[in-house]
Amino acid sequence: MTHPTPRAAATGSALLLATALTVLGLSPAAAHVSASSTSTAAGGHARITFTVPNESDTASTDRLEVRLPTDTPLASVRVQPVEGWTAELTEERLPEPVQVGEGAVTEAVTTITWTADEQHAIAPDQFQTFTVSAGPLPAEGTTLVMPATQSYTDGRTVAWTQTAAEGGEEPQYPAPSLTTTAAETDDHAHGAGAAHHAAEGPAVGASSTEQASAGTALNWIALVAGLLGLAAGTAALLRTRRTGRAGAPA
Repeated sequence: MTHPTPRAAATGSALLLATALTVLGLSPAAAHVSASSTSTAAGGHARITFTVPNESDTASTDRLEVRLPTDTPLASVRVQPVEGWTAELTEERLPEPVQVGEGAVTEAVTTITWTADEQHAIAPDQFQTFTVSAGPLPAEGTTLVMPATQSYTDGRTVAWTQTAAEGGEEPQYPAPSLTTTAAETDDHAHGAGAAHHAAEGPAVGASSTEQASAGTALNWIALVAGLLGLAAGTAALLRTRRTGRAGAPA
């Protein structure tokens, strides 16, 4: 009896998985739920957008649940309305207080659930975005892992909850995540403003000098023109008087 080699067994398992996904209407190489942000600066607030593609060929996505971290909680969370979808924020008491900025946070939003009505579910070959405003973001270098569960109208769910080992390949069902960067300090902001004004300063100064010079030149031209006009008028008057005297009777 011939036993399959480990390589053959792995290949067979991959084929079975691909076949199962195809039967379920999912593509093995489909896109996944991801997170992006307008800013990742520590201590700041950001607009975090979750992009949700429909991976099914036969069903629509009608629900998305995102879990927020509790070890580095976001003290302020607000959702942007999406037409045809309702958003529910679940707030819970944290296992222990967490220092955020100058205060301690004891309760925070831990789950956001978006649910679609019948007309606005994400159909096959479509995607939808869901945006939240959240912050303050934790310290530089912190990775915010936000596992998501995507539900379909046929009852199936896909859990995007896996995290990659450091330096490892991306897992099959990666959890949406963001990594914070250096905080934007006041000195940096003032420096940028000072640099901006410094860059504009010389141009404004040169313009003022040019305007002053131009004004002075115009004043001199007007004065010279006035003197020339006065001289011409005086000469004409003198000629008139001389002519009058020459033509007078003896």
